[in-house]
Amino acid sequence: MSRLIIISNRLPFSLDLSEGDVQIRQSSGGLVSAIKGYFEGTADTGTKFSEKIWVGSCDFSKENWDAHKGSLQGGDFTVEPVFMDQEVYSNYYNGFSNSTLWPLFHYFPSLTEYKKEHFKAYIAVNKIFAKRIIEIMRPDDVIWVHDYQLMILPRLIRKANIDATIGFFLHIPFPTYEIYRLLPLQWKKAILKGLLGSDLVGFHTYDYAQYFINSVKMILGLDNHYNILHYQNRLVKADLFPIGIDYKKFKKASEDEAIITFRNELLSNFGDKKIIFSVDRLDYTKGLNYRLNGYENFLERYPEWREKVIFIFNIIPSRDNIPAYNKRRKMIEEKVSAINGRFSSIKWQPLLYRYNHLGFNELCGLYQAAHIALITPLRDGMNLVAKEFVASCNDGGVLILSELTGAASELNEASQVNPTDAEELADTIASALKMPLEEQKERMKAMQQRLADYDVVRWVNDFLEQLSSIKKEQQKLQVKMLEPKIVSKIKADYEKAGKRLILLDYDGTLAPFTKIPSHAAPDKNTLEFLNKISSDDRNEVAIISGRDSKTLSKWLGHLSLTFVSEHGVYIKYKNQEWECQTSVAPEWKDAVRPMLQSCVTRCAGSLIEEKQNTLSWHYRNTHQGLGFIRSRELLNNLMQLTSNTPLQVIDGNKVLEVRLTGVDKGITALKLHNHFNPEFTLCIGDDTTDEDMFKSLEKKAYTIKIGNDATAANYNIPTQADVLPFLEQVLTTPKVAAETL
Repeated sequence: MSRLIIISNRLPFSLDLSEGDVQIRQSSGGLVSAIKGYFEGTADTGTKFSEKIWVGSCDFSKENWDAHKGSLQGGDFTVEPVFMDQEVYSNYYNGFSNSTLWPLFHYFPSLTEYKKEHFKAYIAVNKIFAKRIIEIMRPDDVIWVHDYQLMILPRLIRKANIDATIGFFLHIPFPTYEIYRLLPLQWKKAILKGLLGSDLVGFHTYDYAQYFINSVKMILGLDNHYNILHYQNRLVKADLFPIGIDYKKFKKASEDEAIITFRNELLSNFGDKKIIFSVDRLDYTKGLNYRLNGYENFLERYPEWREKVIFIFNIIPSRDNIPAYNKRRKMIEEKVSAINGRFSSIKWQPLLYRYNHLGFNELCGLYQAAHIALITPLRDGMNLVAKEFVASCNDGGVLILSELTGAASELNEASQVNPTDAEELADTIASALKMPLEEQKERMKAMQQRLADYDVVRWVNDFLEQLSSIKKEQQKLQVKMLEPKIVSKIKADYEKAGKRLILLDYDGTLAPFTKIPSHAAPDKNTLEFLNKISSDDRNEVAIISGRDSKTLSKWLGHLSLTFVSEHGVYIKYKNQEWECQTSVAPEWKDAVRPMLQSCVTRCAGSLIEEKQNTLSWHYRNTHQGLGFIRSRELLNNLMQLTSNTPLQVIDGNKVLEVRLTGVDKGITALKLHNHFNPEFTLCIGDDTTDEDMFKSLEKKAYTIKIGNDATAANYNIPTQADVLPFLEQVLTTPKVAAETL
């Protein structure tokens, strides 16, 4: 059995030595809660791992560790501490991690610092982690790296072990390209390359995964197929895994006598007042001042609720050694005092403010006593407090949730708000206080079912299963250059087959690319070869191309072939007429064409190719750097334009193509295969669009990709110039086959 190595910036506990005896204090935070919840949830059923190891930095010295490590090992997992120089660690953690990445990734560019010494420390600490991991790792270990502090680490581990199984999960938002690009070039490339050292990169939401993919495409120029990226002959998957909670733990808390007693005391203390509750770390991303503004607006505009509500406003201390956080705490406390001073009476104050840590019993008691949970951060990767509140509710309760949290995409029955809109927040509080109990229960039931179905155990298992799956895909799609014995087998299978289907791409396969697409007419040798193999009654030869019907007819129409144009929009079976495979009118091109024309104007050497059902922007003849930059800009704009439409954008070889969804070479190749029902099929292509063919014909054909990229094809062939010699060797008589690859 393999081992699971979990790596996070900090170990999930700290040591308190103030009383002489060592005291272990569990750290707070979503990651610690989630992983420990997984360990506890699988304690009875077990996991597939022989050992679980947690690696992280620590707040104790090596001497203290050596003295007390015997009492710290065992239990759910083994601990491997990483010891740091405090100055380097401070520049890495307080500096680059929390003064650069944290504000930028949470959409606070004005608070972002760009200090070279901080970035150097970030690299240095990631290297220290890598050194420790490399010392302890074994070939079959599963390595799971967590969060923004260690985004360089996967690549460093990959360098030491190219076959390592590495997953990475980001627990904060990944920003849009327009925000991410604010990082200096070296930094943003290093982070993306670091993450691409993983086999699987996990995010909380679909949007975060897409923002990451888009940044990789814009900055590194990689190809992707849906959520799969091609990097250094490996496949890297980026997908969403919305982190769950230990649902049963919070649900069972409602039966705990100590928690019930605390809850009842709260309710008794506040009488018939409605309790509004929030708990957050001290952080500018939490929108605490905006929340107070909204509550103040509520008290001002809904005076009938004064003395009938109490807002328990709890802040958990965080990063007290960063001046900006202490300044923010002071601002919040001034605002709390102002609201209480303005609205309180002798027997009531509207805000009960606490700046303290909350124990589990206290937290659950508050969840159960609250009529409303007010969870309104300005930006949050997920927000587990919202999920914990929902899981804790038995008899109604209303969740008011910021629409800018990752949790908003799952908890859509919550009352969602814009956290900066004080009036909307006030109106939503008023509405929540009057919401009928039956509606509260109905909303809660739907959210609770979702959280129960995808709890923390399911979250971990889902991630690890997908990690295993992408490793299998990598092994299956490793570059496999054609060897003589494979060529001989293909030839033997071809010769003994009574009915054969040959599927050939055109540009980049039968003909080399040219500066001007219209100049890529087939040469004499290609025409003679196609005529020769198509004259064999046992052969069905199909040219399956992105070219338009008119061009294919002009260049190859005199041959006895089947033709597919525009990737499948039109099909012309041998000796028959062209047939359109779609029924969508071409008016969509009027919206797309101006965007492409603008790029032609701004990028010398580029051109538009228009076909009946396709629009393409070619940039093969442009300055390499400029063409690529313009292509990324255009790709981003086209993706936004075509979202929720029947159109798709294909990022091909020096070309961006807009075409109809549901029409591609994969669907068409399968249609041809079913139509002809051959005993032998050979399929050759060179481009991203040909990957669809290779996948659809898996186990049905010999599939060959031109070039040395990782591919869904069975085999690779070095260059376009090798295609015709290979075909002559395999598909013709021994005399012609004398020329070898």
